[in-house]
Amino acid sequence: MSLHESTAFLAHLRQWAQLTPLHIALRHKRQGQWYAWRWIDTLRDVERLAAGLRQQGFSEQSRLVLSGAFEPNLLLLALAAQSIGAQVLTLADHLDPQALEQQLWRIHPSHAYVQGRQRDWTFTQRLDFAQLLGPVDPAQHLQRWRQPAADAVLWSEEGTGWEGGLAVVLEQWLSSGNGLAFPENLASARRDRSEVAPTGLLFSPERLQHLADDIESRLAPQGTWRRRLCDWAIAEPQGGLRRLIKHRVRTLLGFQRLTFIWQPLKTTAEPTWLAELKRDIA
Repeated sequence: MSLHESTAFLAHLRQWAQLTPLHIALRHKRQGQWYAWRWIDTLRDVERLAAGLRQQGFSEQSRLVLSGAFEPNLLLLALAAQSIGAQVLTLADHLDPQALEQQLWRIHPSHAYVQGRQRDWTFTQRLDFAQLLGPVDPAQHLQRWRQPAADAVLWSEEGTGWEGGLAVVLEQWLSSGNGLAFPENLASARRDRSEVAPTGLLFSPERLQHLADDIESRLAPQGTWRRRLCDWAIAEPQGGLRRLIKHRVRTLLGFQRLTFIWQPLKTTAEPTWLAELKRDIA
């Protein structure tokens, strides 16, 4: 991420913390329970993390590598490092231990935050999020979450394997001022997404294709009369059956409130279901 992007992200964060301090900024499911961070909580955590980083020798010359699923801890740490002026890099979260160590050795960062990996490396300092943040009152920091029906909520179930994805998620979240939600893990993503019913998706092209494959697997097999009926219904522009089938699919996937799908300016041919959703949104 460029210095200009980092400065803009932090300016937006301070803006929302001032204008809508008690609105929900982040939501994350942990151990089966939804938790939320208000905008003012988010800013305070970034400031506390930045202070913790400085105590560990972090400076403008530092280089931080992040690897893991996109969720509040990772985003807050990225913003804290950027607030100090350090460089933030990402490594794919699916690398095996040997490949991860090779990549870290190649990049040679001053600090690393790797989710789910407790191993230390001699050539970089591994960061511990809880230690950096310091003592937090759970009753204040993590709140049971209840979503007003009209709330706009962005949704991400990505990780650092999405090249350039961290900048996309931060930009879309902080520029819009909408809440941003994450599943507990990929295995529970569809169920958790259905509980949130997001209004916007922040997905990589690969993740969108995965969703298309998921829909395909739930339809009747090609060549059967049920599949021909389904294809006919989708192709019919105004048919009631088409609307019924699409509504069922959207509800199954948690897309009943969807109004926005992030996509890069240049894309390959998109899945049929995505084109249909975009036409509905328009």
